[in-house]
Amino acid sequence: MELTGIHHLTAITASAGENNRFYTETLGLRRVKKTVNQDDVSAYHLFFADAVGSPGTDLTFFDWPAAPEKRGTNAITRTALRVRESSLDYWADRLRGAGLSVEGPRDLDGRASIDFDDPEGQRLRLVADGDDLPPHPWDQSPVPAEHQILGLGPITISVPDLGPTDEVLTGVMQMRAERDYPSPDGEGRVHVYTMGEGGAAAELHVAVQPGLPRARQGAGAVHHVAFRVPDAVALRHWADRLREHRIGNSGEVERYYFRSLYFREPAGNLFEIATDGPGFAVDEPLETMGQALSLPPFLEPRREEIEAGLKPLD
Repeated sequence: MELTGIHHLTAITASAGENNRFYTETLGLRRVKKTVNQDDVSAYHLFFADAVGSPGTDLTFFDWPAAPEKRGTNAITRTALRVRESSLDYWADRLRGAGLSVEGPRDLDGRASIDFDDPEGQRLRLVADGDDLPPHPWDQSPVPAEHQILGLGPITISVPDLGPTDEVLTGVMQMRAERDYPSPDGEGRVHVYTMGEGGAAAELHVAVQPGLPRARQGAGAVHHVAFRVPDAVALRHWADRLREHRIGNSGEVERYYFRSLYFREPAGNLFEIATDGPGFAVDEPLETMGQALSLPPFLEPRREEIEAGLKPLD
């Protein structure tokens, strides 16, 4: 049972309101779920995605009052979002119009791309991924449907030594090592690993950067990246496989909108494997999804307490 691609990526914000505005108004994503971190209910967990919250389109944030990230290796360093090739000029103009510094367009690993940071320093990249129209555009987005973000991928992590990470990616996670290219920041090379049918939505890029200091997580950093499996049966297979390889992991965790398990690769980056379903419409209508605070059933009895501890978003 292969991993089929990137499921979601979760990052850290110290300003949920500004974060919400940037990802919905500037990037034009739909907020498909407003909930809380199930392990820390004082923090929002916000999910931004396409119109229906398709697996592989979710960019999510924990709202923690953290100092800015200290950049370095042993970290997830760049989040790519796929767009139509014909949309890159539109996005370069839109981002510059929002006051952001944009690098590119330039060719990177055979794809046209532009790099930029969000207002908290979250490192993002828009990557050209063909010219198919978005399958699920959001009709209330400020971004025209033909230019809307298609989904996640590739995701870049940084490690000081490729060997141990490669052993887990290929020997345990059954990814395929396909190619490498020079790091755009001039520090080391980037090795490309693919899953499932491959393509930008199913790639993990590993930058080998022994000359960098160890990163420290904070606002603007990535917390973890999740990889897709179709269902709970496949997730159990992966839980068994990690145990067989003596890789410490969380075991299966019920997140209500999907089931997960967590573990760290040898450089310390946190990985998650998550099921495609049941999805974000399991507890609210698709039409109004993401507007009200949603809580999984085990947290519902604490709604009054949880709502009292959260700041207004909008």
